[in-house]
Amino acid sequence: MKIGIIGGGSIGLLFGYYLQSYHHVTIFTHSIEQAEAIGATKLTCVKNGQPDSVPVGAHPFVSWSGADELTIIAVKAYQLPAVLEQIKLKSKSPGTGTFLFLQNGMGHLRWLDQLPAKDIYAGSVEHGAHRTGAASVTHNGTGVTKVAVFRGSDSLLKKLIAPFSSEFPFVLEDNVEEMLLSKLVVNAVINPLTAVLNVRNGELIENPYYHQLLQNMFIEINDVLGLHDADSHYQNVLGICKKTASNYSSMLSDIKNGRMTEIDSILGYVVAEAERKQKEAPLVHAFFQCIKGREYGGEEL
Repeated sequence: MKIGIIGGGSIGLLFGYYLQSYHHVTIFTHSIEQAEAIGATKLTCVKNGQPDSVPVGAHPFVSWSGADELTIIAVKAYQLPAVLEQIKLKSKSPGTGTFLFLQNGMGHLRWLDQLPAKDIYAGSVEHGAHRTGAASVTHNGTGVTKVAVFRGSDSLLKKLIAPFSSEFPFVLEDNVEEMLLSKLVVNAVINPLTAVLNVRNGELIENPYYHQLLQNMFIEINDVLGLHDADSHYQNVLGICKKTASNYSSMLSDIKNGRMTEIDSILGYVVAEAERKQKEAPLVHAFFQCIKGREYGGEEL
């Protein structure tokens, strides 16, 4: 299957590396320089300390035309509006194309709804990945990618995931909102806490004071979102902290490098829900403001 991946960040490169084993993949990058680097040096993925390089097609996003059977959108949530505008302009004909979105949070769902495509999918990525260069990525935490239908048929989605097993597993979910909600809760608890406290994920449960803060944050988020089976969600948060104990969260990495974060689509969604439901959530608001303040000041830790 011909697959285009829009986005040359850690997730775009990680998916490009694994998908090329069974599909014809082209990565569409923000810059010409990155596309040229991938073409010149191959795409390298480091797994368990061992690098492996594979040939993958790459072009700058300005050359994307919607010719692929499936287009995977692997940009940050705050980059989606600009990308979707270009997709609407560049698509061969309105309403065509099949898209898989891999953003954190739930705020991006409103943007998906505006895309006039017949088949739209969403995914929740639980792998740990870190881009180490224009054409290199480290796979530092094997997880799963959960996928679900947002609109249309699942036939192409099944074709995408059919060849993959334990090395890069996919799970087809029935309900897209429940799938994204589960990941949202994890991100809304772990990412802001680690980004403000400047700690690895595991320290949130290893340090008793941070653990208490994590519990209080979860209690507020549960109250705002009205989670079904709250204990299952809480155990999932703890499980991710344990599984990725040595990792830095993507939000902390963004802060460290002076980049924008996905706080608006993650904790911002909880803030909006709290205001809509007139719920008190002082910790949620405080950590949201802390991250926004870091962004505003362009601070690096």
